Amino acid sequence: MAKLPLEGIRVVELCPVWAGPFCCMLLADWGAEVIKVESRHHFPVYSRGLAMARPPVMLVNQGWAGYGAYMLQGYDPAATPWNRFTMYNCHARNKLGMTVNLRRPEGKEIFKRLVKVSDVVIESNSPRVTAELGLTYDVLKEVKPGLIMLSVPGFGQSGPYKYYRVLGAHQEGFAGHTYIRGYRDMDFTTTVTLYHTDEAGGAHGALAVVMALYHRHRTGKGQYIDMAQSEATIPHLGEAVMDYTMNQRITERLGNRDYHGAIQGCYRCWGRDDWVNITIRTEEEWEGFCRALGNPPWTEDEKFADPQSRLENHDELDRHIEEWTRQLGKYEVMHILQAEGVPAGPVMDERDAYTDPHVRERGFFNELTHADCGTHMYPGLAWKMSKTPNQLRLPPVRLGEHNEYVYKQVIGVSDEEYQELEKQGHIGTDFVPEIP
Repeated sequence: MAKLPLEGIRVVELCPVWAGPFCCMLLADWGAEVIKVESRHHFPVYSRGLAMARPPVMLVNQGWAGYGAYMLQGYDPAATPWNRFTMYNCHARNKLGMTVNLRRPEGKEIFKRLVKVSDVVIESNSPRVTAELGLTYDVLKEVKPGLIMLSVPGFGQSGPYKYYRVLGAHQEGFAGHTYIRGYRDMDFTTTVTLYHTDEAGGAHGALAVVMALYHRHRTGKGQYIDMAQSEATIPHLGEAVMDYTMNQRITERLGNRDYHGAIQGCYRCWGRDDWVNITIRTEEEWEGFCRALGNPPWTEDEKFADPQSRLENHDELDRHIEEWTRQLGKYEVMHILQAEGVPAGPVMDERDAYTDPHVRERGFFNELTHADCGTHMYPGLAWKMSKTPNQLRLPPVRLGEHNEYVYKQVIGVSDEEYQELEKQGHIGTDFVPEIP
């Protein structure tokens, strides 16, 4: 395999939940040696599991599908459920893992020794956490001159909200997404549990680290990166924000309609809860759409004669469109319309996305074998590079899986010191019994 772009770069990860781990996964995918630092004395909720380290089978079986699911086959709360949590495992690939208690003086010293031989530290906690631990950038840059440190909290390192503890739901509300997403008749209590603030923050964070590495390559100087997840997400609604700043208009919910006047909708198809998205932006696409349907008489109605008329009669047009789509499968609708140059695509669930022939032909899903979960297919790399072939290399990292390597070979701990740290509870592959 060709050398990956980030080979030789070591990243220390101090990140719970999603945004920070996703950021580190992107760097690990492209060659960085990412060492995930965890504590056996602290259970990170929504990171290694739902509410507790060793949840009973009943709670696990009642967990949300997908977002809060465990690998259920052979589930045993007395074993290692923290290594079988899907939300963790989806962004823990290609990493190494160690355990150390950062609340103890000797744990802090071990962490600083790790930082001294690393290039980047990434953390996604409340600013209060790193301050209480005494592991801020001002402290760590004295340990490692040239260090790059990225902080990815919800609201950044300054401002009146800096210490507020938030998750995806709160940041999406702050960034305007909860208000604008949904149907016109929906209230704001109706939302989803998949928050793209985390992905936005993680992707922006990875790019920021790469920029800082390039800067250090040119100047020899490290730097601190303060990136608020909420601020990374606000620009995703850029047109709505700019409409307000320029015109003082607040964008309302439009459901599946389009802001720019195009015919846009999600239409029921034949089959159990099957749907297809269709967009008609131009006269050429409208003509192609009519041909695909066989030019039924209603398409000649004056109410649909031009874009403005179609927009004014969107509800009636939707009824006509759905009369046609309900007779066909969602893939069939897509293929018929695409043949006429009309943008259309099926609404997929996880099973559809996993089995889709297009994704399969491109080899997006990769097989990995995890010691506690078995062999499964995992989502692959987000992009392919023509001169840099790449693939998934390591399965999701288990708690403390690489303790011996990190302590002895990376940090340089002696056998005697390693044994003493083990006795003190820093080193292990499970959470201490005091944690339920």
